[in-house]
Amino acid sequence: MQALRSGTLSGIWASVLLPVGPDDAIDFERLRAALDKVLGSGVHGVYTNGTAGEFFTLTEAECDELHALVAERATVAGVPFQLGASHPSGQVSLGRIRRAAALRPGAIQVVLPDWLPLGQDEVVDAVRGMADAADGVPLVLYSPPYAKTQLGPELLGRLAGEVPELIGVKVPGIAVARHLTGRLAVFVAGHTLASATAEGAAGSYSNVACLSPAGAVRWYESMRTDPASALDLERRLRAFLDQHIVPLAREGYCDPALDKTLAAIGGWADLGTRVRWPHRSVPPERIPGLRAAAAAAVPELLAEPVAHG
Repeated sequence: MQALRSGTLSGIWASVLLPVGPDDAIDFERLRAALDKVLGSGVHGVYTNGTAGEFFTLTEAECDELHALVAERATVAGVPFQLGASHPSGQVSLGRIRRAAALRPGAIQVVLPDWLPLGQDEVVDAVRGMADAADGVPLVLYSPPYAKTQLGPELLGRLAGEVPELIGVKVPGIAVARHLTGRLAVFVAGHTLASATAEGAAGSYSNVACLSPAGAVRWYESMRTDPASALDLERRLRAFLDQHIVPLAREGYCDPALDKTLAAIGGWADLGTRVRWPHRSVPPERIPGLRAAAAAAVPELLAEPVAHG
């Protein structure tokens, strides 16, 4: 596909979630079915190997199979795609970047090497090296709140100035990158998008798309046509997450388990709640109660048929 630019990277991007069998293997048949539903939902793009995509559990062979599948299906569907080449090891990440670049995605998503914190010059060197490996495909940098190296406004600005191949960042909140919205596509957590859009955010790699890809798109469109309604939905969505999903995090369930729980609540595909070893999965029997709570809080997001299987 045509390479993305900071000015063209925007909207609702949906994670490719991994259905996992009892043997911990990726169920590629179910993955294809779910991917096709996402590609037909109206999202502005799909991406692989974010946190929700459990990139840290993939073998290199699994990563390559996943990327070939997404590149093929998204190209046929005419939907933009980004490939995640993240890995806690910078050396492994460089290999993933080179192989992903051969598929010519719109962008490649990366994280900083993560076993040891990096100094500021090391951060710049890391992103510069990743850009060199990407062979002209632009980069999007994930900067999650649990990363060992936290990027403040000054360092993000330095990256934007010194690595022109960097076209976007995903940050925990708009405040850290508000000054960069004219230079980079700043992406935020999906459930904060209505309020962050008013401050210049370009879009989200969206947990709301985990709940409902089509619903997330409808909400995004309302941010332009009816901002007050969009902000009201955000308020109700945040309340639902605070009351029903945050307690699961406090019980010890990891972020991918929570994202798969959202997908199970939405019921738009047969993905299941199972995450890969060694992480714990939210028990499926908890989903009906959570679905009822979501339907009461944000019914306009869930106006899709529930998939069974």
